[in-house]
Amino acid sequence: MAAAAKRAPAQRQRKYWSGDVTRKSDALDLERTVFTWRDPKRIAHSLKRSAERSRRRKAGPYQSAMSMLNFYINRAGRHLPAERKRVLERAKDELRHLFGRP
Repeated sequence: MAAAAKRAPAQRQRKYWSGDVTRKSDALDLERTVFTWRDPKRIAHSLKRSAERSRRRKAGPYQSAMSMLNFYINRAGRHLPAERKRVLERAKDELRHLFGRP
């Protein structure tokens, strides 16, 4: 029983590499809670601003911003509520619009 009690704190402190990437991206300096916002336009504008200001990105600003948004959507997977996914998908459309892409 003592062994089980010792393992419990370690399990609560699990870290996921995908969350680390979102927080410490080498390419973009994202605003802290950008993916929790409810306004797709605000999300898209923030991603665009971050991508255009970054000097560490390897690809163009559009690709970097869209990649980060897709990465978040894909890594959240089945745990992402339908409403959040709708907002983030609309943010992708808005990002395309901001960059003048079809």
